[in-house]
Amino acid sequence: MPKPYYETELGKLYHGDCLEIMPMLEPVDLVLADPPYGINWIPRINHREQIWIDDKQFDPRPFLEIGKKHCFWGGNYFAHLLPPSQSWLTWVKRPIHIGTNFHKRMGTYATTELAWTNYGKNRFICIVWDGGMRQGDKINRTFCHPSQKPIELMMWCIPDDVNSIIDPFIGSGTTAIACERLNRRWIGIEIEEKYCEIAAKRIEKENQQLKLFT
Repeated sequence: MPKPYYETELGKLYHGDCLEIMPMLEPVDLVLADPPYGINWIPRINHREQIWIDDKQFDPRPFLEIGKKHCFWGGNYFAHLLPPSQSWLTWVKRPIHIGTNFHKRMGTYATTELAWTNYGKNRFICIVWDGGMRQGDKINRTFCHPSQKPIELMMWCIPDDVNSIIDPFIGSGTTAIACERLNRRWIGIEIEEKYCEIAAKRIEKENQQLKLFT
């Protein structure tokens, strides 16, 4: 096993290629992933200096071999590589009633995102997420990653009966923070060391704040 880049009482963060590290790990209850979708998505202008690669088709099949349950954001882009599912999560990022010019301004930016899962039922959640308009916890308003997701969203993805989670594309560490808040064991893997550093700092700050309220 490689040495963790960072760890807490509940989890470990690894720097490296998830396909190389995952076979060494113990089984987990849930694989919660927000991988590159493989659609040549380009971040907003003010995020284009950040590391981002989205030019290859994502193959979810190796990730089905680990974990009992699975949740893949962007699953609609690679659903043909997944078993049929009647259990999808829908994140509404910008309700139409907030602004009628949303589609004109955003171009190809989606007002919703979909996650393929093999647990639960179809569900949806509305968390406004448009540039500087970010709903929820103040942690959401720190721009750490081009495809960063709300802490509330990642917490919502985790079923009550799940005790251990792996995020193979943990980015800036949002899934780990969600697990720390829910008191669940976690493993995070990130191939870019820049984001490992950001994730470690965010998780450390989160735990310092949690200790203040316990």
